[in-house]
Amino acid sequence: MKKLIAFMLCAAVLLLCCCGCSKKDKDGKLKIVATTFPLYDWIMQVIGSNPGEADVTLLLDKGVDLHSYQPSVDDIIKISDCDVFIYVGGESDQWVSDALKQAKNKDMIVINLMDTLKDHLKDEELVEGMQGASEEEEEDAYDEHIWLSLHNASLSCDAIRDALCRADEKNADIYRKNTVAYQKKLTSLDQDFRTAVSGGATDTIVVGDRFPFRYLCDDYRIRYFAAFSGCSAETQASFETIIFLAKKVDEYGLKTILKTESADDSVASTIKDNTTSKDQQLLTLDSMQSVTSEQIKGGTTYLSVMQSNLAVLQQALSAGKHS
Repeated sequence: MKKLIAFMLCAAVLLLCCCGCSKKDKDGKLKIVATTFPLYDWIMQVIGSNPGEADVTLLLDKGVDLHSYQPSVDDIIKISDCDVFIYVGGESDQWVSDALKQAKNKDMIVINLMDTLKDHLKDEELVEGMQGASEEEEEDAYDEHIWLSLHNASLSCDAIRDALCRADEKNADIYRKNTVAYQKKLTSLDQDFRTAVSGGATDTIVVGDRFPFRYLCDDYRIRYFAAFSGCSAETQASFETIIFLAKKVDEYGLKTILKTESADDSVASTIKDNTTSKDQQLLTLDSMQSVTSEQIKGGTTYLSVMQSNLAVLQQALSAGKHS
C-alpha cells in the first residue's frame, strides 16, 4: 500500500508541475476537499448559499467506504492544491500524511477530526459475544466512526466554521450564522433521540453485522450486542457468534435484528432463524459509509440519515425487556 501511495504521489507531483497555476490562482475560488460524506455535508451546511463560491469536493463519492478506500492520482492532486482539507484521521487515513507532505499549497488549512475530537474518542471495542479481530486488524485503536454522534457533529462544525472563517474572512459572519442555525437542528434531533430511547420498552439492540455505532449508542446509553467490531473485515459469523446473538434476542424479547446499509441480510437472517420465535423484523441502521454523489443529488443529508436512524431505533426499542 505504501509503495502504491508513493508511486501515485510521484505521478501527482509531475502532473502538478505540468498544470501550472491552480484554480484558485485563476479564478480566486476557495477549494475545499473532504474525504467522507458526513464531513462534506457539514461543510455544505456551514457554507449555506456559498457566498464565496467555494469549490467543494467529496473524495469518497462512489459508495466506497472509508476502510477500503485508496486515493487515486487525481484525488491526491485535488488534496495537494486545495485551500482547506478535512479528513477523519483514524487508521484508515494513514495514507493522508504522505499526501500532505507533497502538497503544493503550503498554506493549506488541514482539519484532522480525530485530533479535534481527541477528548471525546472511544476505543474500538470487542463486547461480549462479538467475534474477535483477525490477525490483520489493528487492536487497541480508536473507533473511527466519530460522525455517528450528534454531539461530535456539532463540535466538528465548530472546527469547520473556524477553518472557513480563516480561509474566507469576507464571509466569516455568514459561516458563523449558518453554523449556529445548523447546530440548533442537531440539538433538536439529539433531544428526539433522548426522548425516543427513554420511552422505549427495551434499551438493548442486536446487530447481525459490523458495529460502527458505538458513539451513537453510548450517547443514549443503548446496550448492544453485535457480530463483529466496527472496522472488522469479517463477513462470515461463526456458529458460536450466531447462537450467542440469537439467545440475546430471545433473552431480551427483541422483535428486530439490525444490520448496516452496506451488508446483505445473511448474518442477521441466520440469527433470526436460530431464535425461538423466528419472527423478528430485519432493519437497517445507516452508518453513512457508502453514500454516493447520486444520493446527495437526490437530497440525502447527514440530518436525513440520522432521522432515518432515529426511526429505526424507535422501532427496535419499542418491544423487549430492559437490561
